[in-house]
Amino acid sequence: MSIIQSDIQTLNIAELLKQDPLFVFALEYEATELFESVKPLFVGIGKVNAAYHLTKRIARQRPGLIINLGSAGSNKFSKGSVVCCNRFIQRDMDVRPLGFSKYETPLSGQAPLLEYGFAAPGLPSGICGTGDSFETGHQTEDYDVIDMEAYPLAWIAQEEKIPFLCLKYISDGADGQAAEDWQVTVHSAAEVLKQAIDQLSVP
Repeated sequence: MSIIQSDIQTLNIAELLKQDPLFVFALEYEATELFESVKPLFVGIGKVNAAYHLTKRIARQRPGLIINLGSAGSNKFSKGSVVCCNRFIQRDMDVRPLGFSKYETPLSGQAPLLEYGFAAPGLPSGICGTGDSFETGHQTEDYDVIDMEAYPLAWIAQEEKIPFLCLKYISDGADGQAAEDWQVTVHSAAEVLKQAIDQLSVP
């Protein structure tokens, strides 16, 4: 049993947010000036950037909690809503021709579905499919939130036994209008995510 599953029964979110949190965003304009006071880490777009910059930050200064905030697509959750993700899939990992399960990293000994992170009271829970592509034709029910960074962040947090919280602002429907919708709605992400964090901070 991981630190997250064992501790979630004894730690509430308000207490969790006091544990020297590191706020992690992909892009600065997902955070805006609303998060300047917490000095967030901006990792850039994609799994490689996310893994590199978070690992480098942990080596320099280990946080008590990693909070991943950012935008994501979904054709299940409504645009403008905030979803808490504590289950993750690498949606672009597919080595089935060699006999492995879809989304399984070969020879890793890990299940395709990574389950790590806190649930957030009052927020819906989602399964985040992370991949190095901007999805515009989402059809599978294997995951219902689509992003490009969360899986490696969650995996590193698990490996380092650092508590993890992931909240995603739904900016688009992962459909044919996703690119246009994202460019318009992503600017609202910081305000809505800040409100969600403030609400979770109240005991």
